[in-house]
Amino acid sequence: MSDLAIRCRGLVKRYPPDVVAVDGLDLEVRRGECFGLLGPNGAGKTTTVEILEGLLPPTAGDVEILGARWERDAAHLRARVGITLQETHLPERLTVEEVVRLFRSFYPRGRSEDEVIGLVSLEEKRRARYDRLSGGQKQRLAVACALVGEPELLFLDEPTTGLDPQSRRQLWDVVSDVKRQGRSVLLTTHYMDEAERLCDRVAIVDRGKVIALGTPRELIQRVVGHEVVEFEAPADGVSEPELRALPGVQAVRRGAAGWALTVDRLHLALPALLDRLDGRGVALSALSTHRATLEDVFVALTGRRLRD
Repeated sequence: MSDLAIRCRGLVKRYPPDVVAVDGLDLEVRRGECFGLLGPNGAGKTTTVEILEGLLPPTAGDVEILGARWERDAAHLRARVGITLQETHLPERLTVEEVVRLFRSFYPRGRSEDEVIGLVSLEEKRRARYDRLSGGQKQRLAVACALVGEPELLFLDEPTTGLDPQSRRQLWDVVSDVKRQGRSVLLTTHYMDEAERLCDRVAIVDRGKVIALGTPRELIQRVVGHEVVEFEAPADGVSEPELRALPGVQAVRRGAAGWALTVDRLHLALPALLDRLDGRGVALSALSTHRATLEDVFVALTGRRLRD
């Protein structure tokens, strides 16, 4: 058995006349890990996930899922994967337990209805109709449907978008439980705290290509540094070369509202910055520092925010 849950090489997806959604993407997801696929809207990550799920045919490239291929092993694979789409529409007049029972019937083996409903904390809603559920409850039910077949590989495409903080954390616990069982998860998300909390490794995708790959900690330290200093000052108060020359500064970025410095020695960089501005008589209108995040990694690599 391969130690990879997902392997794709040279993945390409084109739409006529000349749109390239995925452009030669390579990806490997190990068995037993939670792998995050991150990128802005339009980066190609959802198209990539839909190809990996067997929902879209690729234009070119090679894809293996759990050592099998969709073109010849589709029925076999359907019994081994669970999928939660960005938007899921289920029969409105069915109750929670009826929906779970329906999806359980699709699989040769799996979890009991009671167990899955409990996993997503919908016990009190088991007899409620789908059209009476809140948005968060509907999303948790969609995850229950993906889990009921006890999948070896779970696809979660932005599963917590629009959920309240409590519902998000409940789903985090579900993903952590799946990982503890040695199963694999491919997760797309716009929430960087979610990716840092859940993912063993992440790939950042932009314009249909993987532009960075590693653990969250590796990417933050390799691409950005340990800390970020953001400040606002008059545009002519300080220059980029001056900021790059400050001790401890690794990178400098000019934004619409001010400057962002990525630094590895905050105790040196911040006093030096304040001394430089004070010596110039430059007044700060805002100053903040924070530990570097995956959001900072993406901005450093692409110049864009994840939601741009």
